[in-house]
Amino acid sequence: MKKKHFNRAIRSMLFADSLLLVATAMLGPLYAIFVEELGGDLLDAGATFAVFSFVAGVVILISGAMGDRAKEPELIIVAGYLITAIGFFAYAFVNSMVALMAVQVIVGVGLAVRAPVFDALFSEHLDKHREGIEWGAWDSMSYFAGAFGAVVGGYIASNFGFTYIFFIMAVLSLISAVYIYSLPRKVL
Repeated sequence: MKKKHFNRAIRSMLFADSLLLVATAMLGPLYAIFVEELGGDLLDAGATFAVFSFVAGVVILISGAMGDRAKEPELIIVAGYLITAIGFFAYAFVNSMVALMAVQVIVGVGLAVRAPVFDALFSEHLDKHREGIEWGAWDSMSYFAGAFGAVVGGYIASNFGFTYIFFIMAVLSLISAVYIYSLPRKVL
């Protein structure tokens, strides 16, 4: 008999990560405009994003190794969501390129701490002979979350300003952390 639904772990992980992906998409397409409002230019936008990417690239290797040894790897995912929430919140107080680079380091660490451990746990919970559809569900959800987040972020930024986006981003990341933390350990 074919399964028609995803298991609880997959559903839970899809839900938690969808909130984070909506949050990141709220700023993503508007990032250069935010940098410009701070007095920066396109080079500054590129440089600050490069800092984020470099930090994430280094930390992701460390986090992956930590996740392989962790007794409760879901707590590493929770830590990643929490660190990311701190970074998202900190965007609201950025007033210079130096401060933005510091916040990009925090966000890079948070997202990189979460990523390899999330992927490993997600992979562990894939149902045999349904790996393609379950990874497809994650990929599809990431695009839908990105589309939704981009539209919502654009609307909020144009009507209320960036500060509101940053607080919403932080809250969504915190909800993800609390949700994963509150799941019974046997689920993940």
